[in-house]
This record gives sequence, structure tokens and C-alpha cells, in this order.
Amino acid sequence: MSGGVKKSIATRQRMWEDARMQQTDTIAAIATAPGTGAIAVIRVSGPQALRVVRQCTGGRELQPRYASLLRVRDARGCVIDECVGIYFAGPASFTGEDTVELSCHGGMLVTRRVLERLLACGARPAEPGEFSRRAFENGKLDLTQAEAVMDIISAGSDLALRAAQNQLQGAIGHQVAAAADILINVAAHVEAYIDFPEEDIAPDTADSLLAQVGEVEQMLLRLLSTADEGRLLREGIRTAIVGAPNVGKSSLLNMMLGYERAIVSSTAGTTRDTIEECVTLGGLRLRLIDTAGLHESADAIERAGMERSRRAGAEADLLLEVADVTAPRCELNLPRTGAHHLLVLNKCDQPPHPDWAGESAAIRISCHLQTGLRQLGQAVEQLFLRDSGERDSLAAINTRHRHALQQALDFLAAARAALLAGESPEFVDVDLRAALDSLGSITGRIDTEDILTRVFATFCLGK
Repeated sequence: MSGGVKKSIATRQRMWEDARMQQTDTIAAIATAPGTGAIAVIRVSGPQALRVVRQCTGGRELQPRYASLLRVRDARGCVIDECVGIYFAGPASFTGEDTVELSCHGGMLVTRRVLERLLACGARPAEPGEFSRRAFENGKLDLTQAEAVMDIISAGSDLALRAAQNQLQGAIGHQVAAAADILINVAAHVEAYIDFPEEDIAPDTADSLLAQVGEVEQMLLRLLSTADEGRLLREGIRTAIVGAPNVGKSSLLNMMLGYERAIVSSTAGTTRDTIEECVTLGGLRLRLIDTAGLHESADAIERAGMERSRRAGAEADLLLEVADVTAPRCELNLPRTGAHHLLVLNKCDQPPHPDWAGESAAIRISCHLQTGLRQLGQAVEQLFLRDSGERDSLAAINTRHRHALQQALDFLAAARAALLAGESPEFVDVDLRAALDSLGSITGRIDTEDILTRVFATFCLGK
């Protein structure tokens, strides 16, 4: 064997050893947000977690799940901080490993000093998302539940938080597992025919297998139907506030935000550019875009502002068309999109113009009296949410899930076509296995390093 080949093999062995050690060593990180507060939490996890903490706290014994007052000391024995430590013995911990959580005083300097002492005693800095990744790798969470941890942290509305909590409890993983279980049964029957090539799949057996494939397809389509809902819950509803000049668009934005964000003036054309803010309304997060009033104008800057307004309307999920109930009705040249549309009549504290007498579907508000916001929230809920009875079980897929589910459906369609055409069982089995692999990528039941890296790279330190 040449020297170059030996060197290559040795290099690969070192890389493998490094990767193995990376998974089994002890990690530590600050788990709370940066800044000054009353308390900061530092998390230590791994086979040497207890030894590391004992070394920097004087060797005191820790009882599992009991809080202990600890003094973290530097190498000279000087006290860095007094902490409350709780030891979670593996596998009964978040990561499935021995874990110690230290609640320290929340100053940035003292927290950093405690972490540095832990690292000096044998821990290494945790990578972003590494605690959750270890929980996944140790079977404490499936991949959808691990993703839900970050969704909970970033939730911007009550319903987004509820959906993330349901996902953390396994709502999506359980549905995917149920679909996979049926497919495994179908694949087992097909592979039985592969073992006996002299026999074709009997017509009644084919009908039964087709029925089961159809059942799985319906299950996956139901999950896919939550994709748009998931995007809206996670990212917020793109909401364009549109209307003629001086109808109260900026006043509505200010009322929804609860403070004076936009300049309000009786002078037409005050708003010349789009203003974007986020607000929670009716349990949903809205990404509000206040736009320039739509009207005829010779002013080049106003026309540019109105063009931006039309673009914002074309990209919106929801159009809030604001009109002045005291003025004659005028038709706006709104963009034709698939966005939901709500007519909002402002200045309802004043006598209405006769043009609006028969308008029953509009939401009536008064920005002057700060009324009508609750009714507007209810209307938005009705447009974007399912029946209230289903909201407690709300769980919405993300973009990664959507791609995998669509792939699985494509493979199932190919398997269905092969069954109907009476093709060899091997062709059917290949498509069924591919569909199972696609479903497995959702929960992480297949060994796909790229998926894990992409998911956990979005996490913050300490999670």
C-alpha cells in the first residue's frame, strides 16, 4: 500500500474519530437570551456533565431533580457566583444524557465567567441547536418535534404558539407515522409476490393494495392542506391597507398598533411610501403594510408611492380596503389576486353617506373613538382559520414537510399506476420504498445528514 493511500486512510480515521467524539463529549452553553436580567441559565450536557460541575463547585454531590445551592469557583478557589443547580440523570433529561442546569445571576460578565469556568473544567462550547439535536439522536424527539422547539421560541401569536405546542406533542409525527405504517403493510404484501415470481398479484389483492394507497394519499393531502396555514402562522399574514387618500388608512394602522407609528394628516398624499409593522389581531400575526392613497395624480413621487401600493396589494394575503363612510362610494383599481378582501368603513361615529346604506358585509370602525377593532379581528379569524372546534388540535406543516409530502404523493401516484397496469411487483416496490423514504425524512427516521444540518443550523445557542 502506497504512502499516499495510508495517509488518506489515516486522515479519514481521524475525521471519523473526531465526529464520534463530537457526539459523545460534554457540551455547555448559555441557554437564556443575551443581556442583563435577574437570572441566566447555563446548560451542561454529556457523559461528564456531573464531573465538570463538581470540579468547579467543590465536589458537592447532586441528587437528581433536586435544587442545590452551588458556588462556582475559579482555578484559585475564588467564588465567581452562587448558582442553583439541578441535575437531570440520563436518559430522563431533555437530551437523553446527564444534564445539569445552573441558574446564575443574570449579568453578562458573571454568566460568561461561569461558562468559561465550565469549559476550563472539560466541557466544550455547544454548537447552535446541539442540545435539541442530541435529544433527537437519543430518541427523545422526532425531527418534527425538534423543529417545534424553535417554532415555540419564535411564535408571534397565540395560535402560532398553540400549533407549535401541538407539533411538539407529536401531532405531525404521529400522522406521518400512521401513514408510513400503512405503506409498510402494502410494501410487505408486494415484496411477498417478489419472493414468488411465478405468481402475479391477484386482482382482489391489487384492489386492496390500491385502497390502502388511496387512504395514505388522503392522509398526506390533509397534511398538505395545512401548508398555507403554517406559513401564515409562522411568518404572519401579509396585510395591505389600501384605499383612497384621507379615508383613515394610517389611522387604522396606528389604532391596530396602539401607538402613533404613521403620520396622520388631512392633507392628501401624506403617506407616499409603504410602512410595515407587525401586530397580533384575533389570535393571528399580521404583517401590516400601510400604503399610499390610490387616486389620480400628476406628482411623480405620489405616482411612485401608488405603484408601490399596488405591488404590496398584489403580494398580500389580505387586503383591508378602507373607505370613508361619510363620503360617496368610489371604486378603486385594486389588483386582482387570490388575496382575501375585507371592506373596512371608517368614521362610523359620524352620519353615513347614502351610498353605504345597503352595505352589510363591511366592518365598521371609528379610528377617532378607537372602536371596531374586535370585530375586525373576528373577521380576520373567520377568513384564515378553521372551525373553532379544530383549533385545539391545530398543527401546520412547514416548507420542508411540504416538499417531502409532495414527493411521497408523486411516488405513490407512480406505484398506483404500476399496480393498475399490472406491472412487475419490483416496480411497485421501488416507488413504495421511495415514498417511505420521503415520509421518513419528515420525522428523521432515515440517515440524511444534510437534513439534520439544515434544520439544526437555524437554532440558537443553548437549545
